[in-house]
Amino acid sequence: MPTFRLTLEYEGSDFAGWQVQAGAVRTLQGTLEAAIERVSGVRVRVHGAGRTDAGVHAEGQVASVALETGLGAPVLQRALNAVLPRDLAVVAVEQVQGDFHARYHARAKLYRYRIWNAARPSPLRASRSWWVKPALDAAAMQAAGTLVLGTHDFASFQALGSDVTSTERTLTRCDIRGIPAVSEPDARGEIEILVEGNGFLRHMVRILAGTLVQAGMGRREPASLCAVIAARERRAAGPTAPPQGLTLVRVSY
Repeated sequence: MPTFRLTLEYEGSDFAGWQVQAGAVRTLQGTLEAAIERVSGVRVRVHGAGRTDAGVHAEGQVASVALETGLGAPVLQRALNAVLPRDLAVVAVEQVQGDFHARYHARAKLYRYRIWNAARPSPLRASRSWWVKPALDAAAMQAAGTLVLGTHDFASFQALGSDVTSTERTLTRCDIRGIPAVSEPDARGEIEILVEGNGFLRHMVRILAGTLVQAGMGRREPASLCAVIAARERRAAGPTAPPQGLTLVRVSY
């Protein structure tokens, strides 16, 4: 049976996350499956590279689906985009080997967490960033972020209630980037946290973002990240940053 790899972009504000849930809950997986059934007449199960939370966005989420259809990849992409809602789009469709699985074959993921660091809120950024009012020291955030690079047990950065068998992950990138703000006296600007690794625990990037913001506020020393990792206790890390600042940028295979 043909297998297709779909690259997806979505604005996650009105979705209850990726995974299909019981009841009339709007999810990305359910919306995409319904669209595929509508254009092909076949009911399928779509597998995503990651189970993004409610309110989280994506520029390059990847999904795989085994689908018996006479539609070629370009036609399938156009047909799906014709019936999908405005906040979910198929960026690309490619026919791949039959055993391809979006989740199990993924080698790395890149996430971006965006912060609006200013004395006033920004309504136009509200659904895509976390408003942090106190001034942040980006250099201190970068010093803290450097300490999480490499292979570690990231249990301190995992939300309670997860059932994974191992909390060891490898991070290859944790960069802090600042973008100049609009020209006004009290504006400071946007700060982006870019994190890439071979896998992520539940809420891991959001907990890391909350911890780095504490370092940027001066509420914890950057060097304390070593102790946070060593503690292997959720309470050792900072707060969980809100979901709207998080975007899945790409999945590498």
